[in-house]
Amino acid sequence: MSPIGLRTESLSVGYQDRQVIQGLDLVFPVGRSTAILGPNGCGKSTLLRALARLLKPSAGRVLLGDADLHAADTRDVARQLAILPQFPLAPDAINVGELVRRGRTPWRGLLAPWTRDDSDACTDALDAVGMTDMADRPLAELSGGQRQRAWLALVLAQRTPLLLLDEPTSHLDLAQQIEMLKLLQQRVADTGMTVVSVLHDLNLAARFSDHLVLLSPQGLIAEGAPETVVTAENLHRAFGLAAQVMADPLTGRPWILPH
Repeated sequence: MSPIGLRTESLSVGYQDRQVIQGLDLVFPVGRSTAILGPNGCGKSTLLRALARLLKPSAGRVLLGDADLHAADTRDVARQLAILPQFPLAPDAINVGELVRRGRTPWRGLLAPWTRDDSDACTDALDAVGMTDMADRPLAELSGGQRQRAWLALVLAQRTPLLLLDEPTSHLDLAQQIEMLKLLQQRVADTGMTVVSVLHDLNLAARFSDHLVLLSPQGLIAEGAPETVVTAENLHRAFGLAAQVMADPLTGRPWILPH
């Protein structure tokens, strides 16, 4: 997949008369994993929705490559950018294979025959999430962690260079969260795709992400490598949290110990 950049220019976005994000300038590193962090109500999911063209900016722009995302052709956007929302919905009784095949929609005409590329994309996506043997299983019968992997396979089958994820680890136990983040980390390394996720667990975000964006209700606190963003001062500014930040003995990444 060809790399493509994603950035914001003076982005402001919100709901009705309430601005949530104001004047935000960000560049998401190509071929890297970025985590958007911050307290509840700071605009993490709002930002992701604007990046996914689900919310129209009140001012400023989101740029996909050199094109204004919100002015671009819908099918062209869907071939460059995939999103996994926090609460995805599927028809009753759909099985995993049928769900994943829906990821090929942007690449197919209304009456286009199923192609070898379509089959390969779905096979690769199921294999990547370890669900090849579950393709015939109804989605409703799966555990929470299995369902999350099935939904991830759908967006991987879309074969876009950009992937947006809204709280992909929510409702997963700790082992499942680590499994999901390792899977995404490996996918970035193997394919060079760019991943932008909203995450809540600061320690997991610092461990598995290359780039962090830390927001507060007052705006952007910091962005950059985990070592520069996860500091005691920044955590206090964003969360009002008193904490000590140490180097993880296994990874060297920041590790937060609340006081």
